[in-house]
Amino acid sequence: MVTKAPQAPTATHTEPVGPSAPAAPAESATAPAPTALEARLHALAGSVPDPELPVLSLAELGVLRSVRVDATGHVDVELTPTYTGCPAIEAMSADIEQVLREDGQDDVTVRTVLSPAWSTDDISAEGRRKLAEFGIAPPRPHAAEGPIPLTLTVRCPHCGSTDTELLSRFSSTACKALRRCVTCREPFDHFKEL
Repeated sequence: MVTKAPQAPTATHTEPVGPSAPAAPAESATAPAPTALEARLHALAGSVPDPELPVLSLAELGVLRSVRVDATGHVDVELTPTYTGCPAIEAMSADIEQVLREDGQDDVTVRTVLSPAWSTDDISAEGRRKLAEFGIAPPRPHAAEGPIPLTLTVRCPHCGSTDTELLSRFSSTACKALRRCVTCREPFDHFKEL
């Protein structure tokens, strides 16, 4: 009689894989819901204006990731720059520390986190509206699926025309490009898609 050796069980993977499966944040399943204090401090830190685009708050820009308060009262703030090496991150951190200390929070740490990376899709709808109102063409949302367009249409924030041209890939900050409207002839900044 021939006896078969037991086989190791094969692993089965039932979750979707590939680009269509969004990656869930690692802490989402274990992170507790924010307390009332954390929510209040998050709103306060989020109200800080961006140093390079003061028309937007840090919450509207989407760079404020979390505010946590531990049992000792220590406030830990996570902030993601719009791009690695962004010179404004130090000013953002200092401004958040100042506003939280003015609120009576003496033990505050603002940490820079690079993952998940910031994207222009993190800018809120209100932030996009404010950019356009301020004369800066907001970034277009990334397409979820489908082909990437070969030409990029950027709408003029002054007259609404899509007949615009690129003057310089960089403007007053690295995250903006300088464009001009062919219709109204006005130059304007375009917040580049990242």
